[in-house]
Amino acid sequence: QVQLVESEGGLVQAGGSLRLSCAASGLNPFIYYTMAWFRQSPGKARDFVASIAWSTGVTNYADSVKARFFISKDSTKNTVYLQMNSLKPEDTAVYTCATRFGSTSAESANYGYWGQGTQVTVSS
Repeated sequence: QVQLVESEGGLVQAGGSLRLSCAASGLNPFIYYTMAWFRQSPGKARDFVASIAWSTGVTNYADSVKARFFISKDSTKNTVYLQMNSLKPEDTAVYTCATRFGSTSAESANYGYWGQGTQVTVSS
């Protein structure tokens, strides 16, 4: 019954920006849930990008995206966003949103619900 629907990614030039969104359903009233973004490149493990606690708005970021990426939420729309700035070719990956019941975590194994992922490609 839980569904996470991501917006489309796209092709962006290095230094550009892109915003992703993830609309969640089936988790109402969203009490003590965490939503997060992960990414995975070919031949690489899935990496944590950012997370946000639904109730408090507390955020966490991977070191590789700090000061460039920003996660936010719109509680009225049950939607989480990932604003990506100063994009680099190494940011190229499939980005996927996920949610879990509990506190924030950077471990993908702790998340029980996932979107289908969206491709973000950054050209050099």
